[in-house]
Amino acid sequence: MTDLHAGAMLDGSDAPCGSAGLQLFGGEPFSATALPRQPEDSEIGSTLVLIDILGAGALLLWGLRLIKTGMLRAFGSSLRVWIGRGASNRIKALIAGFVATLAVQSSTATAVIAASFAARDLLSGVMGQAVMLGANIGTSVAAAVLSLDLHWLSPLLILIGVVVFSRSGRAGGKGIGRAILGLGLMLLALDLLGQATEPMRESAVVRQVLLALGGAPLFALIFGTGLAALASSSLATVLFVMLLAQAGVVSPELALVLVAGANLGGAIPPYLAVMSDGVQARRLALTNLAVRAGGAAVLTLAAPLLARLAQPYFADTAALTLGAHIGFSLVLAVVFLPLLTPLCALVERWMPHQAALDFAPKYLDDSAMSSPTIALAAAARETLRLGDLVGEMLQLSLDTLRGHDDLARDRLSAAEDEVDRLHNAIKIYLARLSREELDADDIRRMSEILSYAVNLEHIGDLIDSGLSELAIKKDRRRLSFSPEGMEEISAFYQRTIEILAVAQSVFLSRDENLARDLVKCKVEVRQMEALSAERHMERLRERRLETVETSSLHLDILRDLKRVNAHLISVAYPILDGIGALGDTRLQPVKRKG
Repeated sequence: MTDLHAGAMLDGSDAPCGSAGLQLFGGEPFSATALPRQPEDSEIGSTLVLIDILGAGALLLWGLRLIKTGMLRAFGSSLRVWIGRGASNRIKALIAGFVATLAVQSSTATAVIAASFAARDLLSGVMGQAVMLGANIGTSVAAAVLSLDLHWLSPLLILIGVVVFSRSGRAGGKGIGRAILGLGLMLLALDLLGQATEPMRESAVVRQVLLALGGAPLFALIFGTGLAALASSSLATVLFVMLLAQAGVVSPELALVLVAGANLGGAIPPYLAVMSDGVQARRLALTNLAVRAGGAAVLTLAAPLLARLAQPYFADTAALTLGAHIGFSLVLAVVFLPLLTPLCALVERWMPHQAALDFAPKYLDDSAMSSPTIALAAAARETLRLGDLVGEMLQLSLDTLRGHDDLARDRLSAAEDEVDRLHNAIKIYLARLSREELDADDIRRMSEILSYAVNLEHIGDLIDSGLSELAIKKDRRRLSFSPEGMEEISAFYQRTIEILAVAQSVFLSRDENLARDLVKCKVEVRQMEALSAERHMERLRERRLETVETSSLHLDILRDLKRVNAHLISVAYPILDGIGALGDTRLQPVKRKG
């Protein structure tokens, strides 16, 4: 049934086969060198290509992250000021979003900054959405810059970034070095991605998958959306689509749909990031998501027509992909910038204020702004409420250390969020009040309220990031304090809670005698810490196992509680300073001999 040439051998011997090679079933002859690779070799090759693509993609995302964190650390405050000042009109807001996104290479970061302003009533919904439209344009222009053949520049940028980061002694300089390093890594990653996607031109499986996506635009849209959402970057996704287009494995229609998905997916991470930041922030992120969803739907439906009309004006599919990305953002800005007022009003009706939330201020009355005395009284009552929340956090922290309440840790984290929100609300309220006519007494009282609110917020941070973390470490290591150690810690906690009650009374009454008593508590706190530390060291010398295992935790808790009490006692200083009862130093004069 077969016609084999005499010299043909399957074992690769030296018998001459000529160009005829091996002929099966009368088929075309082929050379032994043209034999297909074994399935194992094909699978290994595909796996290596996939690893190359994933590794280069991870490097691209890491470069983006370095640019974002570096620029925010170096110029974060300036960018926030820039965005805040851009809120005077829509055009300025759009430009502010554009510039901020070009700087940090992340529309997500710009969205989170804008949402934080919206959550604190520093940015209206209309101006916040204008910032987001500018951010969309910024990320598309960034894609255009990164699409240039600049891979030769990556080693130089990496070198400069490492030198600047390692040589700089300031946070700003290190941030700039981090950003330069990130840009170099991004260019390197793009070059690696280009090399990794070259084998995809010859991959029948990839072509079949992309061909199937091209015939199912809805699934292609979902695929692009998911890719951008998982990467938290529409920029990285569009660059990847451009590389696929350069490899010749993406059709123009599919490229347009994937661009639509990338833009839609890029709006999902900001919305998830602000889910707990208040209704104003959620409105802003949801409006941005709705705008991009509308644009993505139109682009997906019109992809076949647009591909035919636009293709003659672009050199290849990669250029079409970039043009579609830039055009998408520009069209959204032109269409929606004039419609932001009715759009934001619609979202506001659909997502109204939730006044019943526990963390919402209860006493900050806007109608009292015309009467500074009443407004300051309202701010003081709200600050007392903030102190009550801090007292709850102290008790929850003690319960967590004791292990009596399994849910105390979650409730503690929620309480810390409430403290932050209430503290921000008090600061904004007082900042608005400071614009009114205030006399010297009002200014002094406003300073006292703000100072106490700041100290309470610092205490909340100490409890959440200090004492709570120590409790988590104790549980994770399955440790237990000695009975004497736990008793000392509990006594320190209880005394701290009592001092908080005194501080609340001093803040409300401004009683001079009570303020003196509160300051005297500082000596008591210092003695309690020293005595507990001394007894702890005695137990260490006895080599008691529980004490040895929890030594660092015990001392760290004492240190944090001492810092908490220092913040509480500081409420008495402005009162005593006002009557001249506060000395410059507590150092005792030295008596010289002779």
